[in-house]
Amino acid sequence: MRHQVRKNKLNLPRDQKRLLLNNLATSLILHERIKTTQAKAKVLQPIVEKLIHDAKNPNKVLAIRKVNAQLQSEIAAKKLIDDLSKKFQDKESGYTRITKIGYRAGDAAQMAQIELTL
Repeated sequence: MRHQVRKNKLNLPRDQKRLLLNNLATSLILHERIKTTQAKAKVLQPIVEKLIHDAKNPNKVLAIRKVNAQLQSEIAAKKLIDDLSKKFQDKESGYTRITKIGYRAGDAAQMAQIELTL
């Protein structure tokens, strides 16, 4: 049973949500810091945490396959496996940080900055 198990669906169809989150994850890995809405940042955080955890796998072939399945850019995948996995080698979790930065002017949506904690 799914009692009190809630996920933010972002009011999008499943395929659009998957592509949006994959693009956000790619941008976060490339730039190491992005600004987005708080709802998107909260949904994105576990996805990026799992990607970094998978990239730290000692079996590099398996790590490359898992990372390439989600990221939209070969440059981002290479950066994640070569650079970021070495920087996070001693950490077990807590690879990302979400900081609230105020409200967007157009529609007053709560904005947040999600960044990699290096």
